[in-house]
Amino acid sequence: MAITENTLSGDEESGTGSTGARGPAHDASGPGSWLDHVRARPGGRLTLKIIVGVIGAALVVTGLIMVPFPGPGWLVVFAGLAVLATEFAWAHRLLGFAKRTVTAATDWLGRQNWFVRIVATLLTAALATAIVWISLKLTLGIDLLEYARNFVG
Repeated sequence: MAITENTLSGDEESGTGSTGARGPAHDASGPGSWLDHVRARPGGRLTLKIIVGVIGAALVVTGLIMVPFPGPGWLVVFAGLAVLATEFAWAHRLLGFAKRTVTAATDWLGRQNWFVRIVATLLTAALATAIVWISLKLTLGIDLLEYARNFVG
């Protein structure tokens, strides 16, 4: 009995080969294997898209709300995009674009002199302050400028 190349590579007729009796499609060691298993079921693909869409959208919206406030707002936005990118090609492209843009902006700012860095920091702080002021005024009816005038005067 001769050993053929097909037997060594796992392509023998019995279907067992080097990956076991169940074959490579059911190998539990792969990172996306359980997702592939869910997608293979009749309603699994749509259910998975809905669940991933809801969780990813919730993370993105929560992160965007957190952006002007102290905390990991952008990190949560990128985490939401990463979740969405597991099922949606547009989110995968958007996440890649966001990564490239943030990397380019960070690299550019790192090459600038101290004056440009200070101006960028002040503009970022002014934008964050304006967003907090608008958010508080529109959602809770709190006007921080009015409180500051009353406190000083």
